[in-house]
Order: sequence, then structure tokens, then C-alpha cells
Amino acid sequence: MRDDSERLRDILEAIERIERHAVRGRDVFVHDELVQTWIVHQLQIIGEAARHLSRGFRKRHADPLWPQIIAMRHILVHEYFALDAEAVWAMVERDIPTIKRRVELILRELLVE
Repeated sequence: MRDDSERLRDILEAIERIERHAVRGRDVFVHDELVQTWIVHQLQIIGEAARHLSRGFRKRHADPLWPQIIAMRHILVHEYFALDAEAVWAMVERDIPTIKRRVELILRELLVE
């Protein structure tokens, strides 16, 4: 079973994959089905990794971030037929940098412990 630090690294790896394709811009994302599918899949991985962080970890690192990421994953997986490319792109621009900073900070703290 993967531990919390491995799950956090999974989140960072998915973010790096998103960043590689998001750098091409919103228009590419909106018009290229493969890029859209790739980015949505990586967002699902982020949500799944967050969903499997231990309760103890989420308690020690309480942040409204975790429930938001998990809720995002549920929407991406279960409401896939109603996904709005613009809303997903907004997540990439607005939320991914915040998630990345927070996860990197937590990982640095874990290394110190």
C-alpha cells in the first residue's frame, strides 16, 4: 500500500504532466481532444491520490484543499458527460499552482520530521 508521502509525490507528478501540456495554452486545451483528455486524467489522478491520503494525515495537515480536490475528482469521474472545458481550464490555471505549492511545502515538512 502506498503511504502518504508517495501519494503526495503522485500529486506532484500529475501536476508536472499537466504543466507540460498546459504551457501550450488555453486554445490548444479547448480544441485538442487529446490534450483535454490527458489533463482531465491527470486531474483525476490528483483527486484519487488526495482521496487515499490517510485520515491522520489529513487531520495533521488540515486544509480545505483536500475536500476540494476530492470533490473535483468526483465531478471529473462521475459528471464527465457535463464537463465544461473552460471550467476545467480555470482549475488548471487557478487551482493547480496552489495545490503544487501546498504539496511541496508539506513534503518539505515531512523531510524535516
